[in-house]
Amino acid sequence: MSIDHTFVRWFQQATGHVPFPFQARFACDEALSQLVHVPTGLGKTAMAVLGWLWRRRFHPNRAVRRGTPRRLVYCLPMRVLVEQTVECAKSWIKNLKKSGELAEEIPVHMLMGGEEEEDWDMYPDREQILVGTQDMLLSRALNRGYAATRSRWPMQFGMLNADCLWVFDEIQLMGAGLATTAQLEAFRRLLPNRDAETAKNSHGCRTVWMSATLQRDWLKTVDFGPFLKNLAELRFDVEQEINTSGLNAQTCQTLRDRWQAKKPLAKSKAVMGDVKALAKEVLGIHKPNTRTIVIVNTVKRARQVFDALRKELDKAIKNHQPELVLLHSRFRSEDREKQVDRALAQPRPYGTIVVSTQVIEAGVDVSATTLFTEVAPWASLVQRFGRCNRRGEEKDRAKVYWIALPDKVTEAEKVAAPYELDELTKAQKQLTGLRDVGLASLPEVPLTFENTHVIRRKDLIDLFDTTPDLAGNDLDIDRFIRDVEDSDVQVFWRKYEKTPNETEEKKAEPAAKREELCPVPIGEFKKFVSGDDRKKQVWRWNFLDTMWELVKESQVVPGQVYLVHANAGGYSTERGWDPSLKESVQPIESARAATVEMPDATDADPLSQINRWQTIAEHTNELCQEVDQLLRALALDKNEADAVRHAARWHDRGKAHEVFQAALPEGAPRTGPWAKASRQGWKRYTRHHFRHELASALAVLDPRNTTISEELRNLVAYLVAAHHGKVRLSIRSLPNESRPDGGRRFARGVWDGDELPETDLGGGTLAPRVTLSLEPIELGLCEERPFAGLPSWAERMIDLRDKLGPFRLAYFEAVLRAADWRASQSAEKGSQSSVSHGGPNDGGSCR
Repeated sequence: MSIDHTFVRWFQQATGHVPFPFQARFACDEALSQLVHVPTGLGKTAMAVLGWLWRRRFHPNRAVRRGTPRRLVYCLPMRVLVEQTVECAKSWIKNLKKSGELAEEIPVHMLMGGEEEEDWDMYPDREQILVGTQDMLLSRALNRGYAATRSRWPMQFGMLNADCLWVFDEIQLMGAGLATTAQLEAFRRLLPNRDAETAKNSHGCRTVWMSATLQRDWLKTVDFGPFLKNLAELRFDVEQEINTSGLNAQTCQTLRDRWQAKKPLAKSKAVMGDVKALAKEVLGIHKPNTRTIVIVNTVKRARQVFDALRKELDKAIKNHQPELVLLHSRFRSEDREKQVDRALAQPRPYGTIVVSTQVIEAGVDVSATTLFTEVAPWASLVQRFGRCNRRGEEKDRAKVYWIALPDKVTEAEKVAAPYELDELTKAQKQLTGLRDVGLASLPEVPLTFENTHVIRRKDLIDLFDTTPDLAGNDLDIDRFIRDVEDSDVQVFWRKYEKTPNETEEKKAEPAAKREELCPVPIGEFKKFVSGDDRKKQVWRWNFLDTMWELVKESQVVPGQVYLVHANAGGYSTERGWDPSLKESVQPIESARAATVEMPDATDADPLSQINRWQTIAEHTNELCQEVDQLLRALALDKNEADAVRHAARWHDRGKAHEVFQAALPEGAPRTGPWAKASRQGWKRYTRHHFRHELASALAVLDPRNTTISEELRNLVAYLVAAHHGKVRLSIRSLPNESRPDGGRRFARGVWDGDELPETDLGGGTLAPRVTLSLEPIELGLCEERPFAGLPSWAERMIDLRDKLGPFRLAYFEAVLRAADWRASQSAEKGSQSSVSHGGPNDGGSCR
């Protein structure tokens, strides 16, 4: 094989070094390699990120470029890896722009939760790189985004299941999430989704799975199994790599050094669970000026080993101690970054000792002279061995020590978690016969992967509806994301007086910022909440009642965000999450000071509150022009594009409702009806839970509205209703709603018989006065005029979902909402949008 020299120069501009042949093959082959079997430490991240960009922008075959999705979604199993991957991707993109290879930088976004999550979903037309953990990304791909605003769930669901190249790294660590990745790929092929199979205009998704120990059968799920045989595979072969034509001598030597790096293996004197003996052994073997890494299987044991080492070091001369670093996934992002920086820093004269959990297994580009590791499943051990003498630079100094299980079965069972004792016993037997664990010495070990929880088609269809039940609960997806014992919640600490609903600003505590959030194991957090001294110090946001409420142990569910009073303890910057800590936690005051946004709520309508007044016609004209720009870039078919345009024109028809107009601030500059107004001075809606988009949708659904064809009416009505993510498949009244007299129907603040006045919607469209009927929200055929004999809302929308498929329908939803956000953002800035806006009657091509 020979390497494309144009690609070599391009890759070198990005990374500073020549690509290995496998990196070139991934980028330059016409067929996309969807299974990547490459040893740890050789550059799979650069292969995937730059390979996607080359295929998307620079591949000589136009069909390859057109078939490469515009978004790269890079999914990692551990949080500690995300920041590092983001920084690498940004650096490569920046280098390419600096060298003139890219005209503009491609945005790189980190999906880690928080109310202020980056606005990547505003731009379905842009090339983007999204990096996150499997819990953050897979939950969004299942329409239940962990630590994300509820109303953004459908938007992100639509965008992550269309026009994306998904890359799953270190899949051996994914647990239950691995089966979900395979099933999602199958659903995108099997469910209605116009471009999924042909990737026409890049609207389909593709998936790449990567691991040093990858085996094809791991992905053999009930729906994806039939597709497995057709997946192209990229396997690393050292002789083929070295003998590739065009590979320079320096690169060949680098590859040989990594492949042939010696990593002698010895058994530790300590056994798993004996942290004191381990601490003494580590200190006895650690060498000055080097890095020693100790990897254990649980956060609790990592803390214990760290404490034991600290106790031993306290006996030594203070200035003669090695740097001691604790590294696991239970830190706030800023504290975690500091810990990683300390672990990666050049060792000082007395060296560095890093105590870590599995977080260091994958993606952290760190090399140790000495490595201690507890017995773990073989796939994990292979990753851990890659953290010793990573580039062959240690020559004869490197050594790996494995920490065995206790001899007694009862003791071994106590320390086996989170793994099964049987798989640890098998790995230990494999280690017993080895003398070296360098890449060249590692045996091929057949590995099995049991998929315990497999999401089925019905599960996905049910997840399309984001309406919570009457108790505010949602369908649980946690078993499809991670192994249950790994489930997390997100926690942040604040100081407040009596309750978080009574702050100095006379309003509730604002939403959490990303840098405040700490991932916490759900089991440990439930115990934390149930403690007598903490029962009144843990809160969650009530989406319906727009307030913080005290949390009971039974209300702790995976992926949700919880506010804890700083005095409750449970965290320190050096140790991260530790429920035994009683000392007050230092909140991140800078994040609190910068936060003004309240958490999302069912009544919230922040897009209507901007820094200028706009009539419905003015805002709609700007939206329609944003829609036109998006549709040109996304190339939907004619009927789809027409439906989105109609929805844009009618989306704010319901803002002419008297409830919305009465809530506006005083001082309107002229006669409305108004769609947008100043942020200050808004009044509460006179009807609790009022949603203007329901009124808009009912006006569209009315058969007397002849501006919309019957063929498109249901899709237009759905998109109009869903354009804030709060009125979608199910429509019902909510607790505490205002009730009309006379037994009239009501839902979401809209009452049977409400009138919308004649309203200018811009673009030459004058909506006539209409009396709204809520009969369609009931089940069964309608019996009253104007809907007599016509299907209910539920029947129409379920038929629409099944006809278009959940992915396609949510994608249209995302396109309209993105355009609406962009139009509102442009208006708030008081500047022109990215398109040229005309006068009041220049409303784009929206009907």
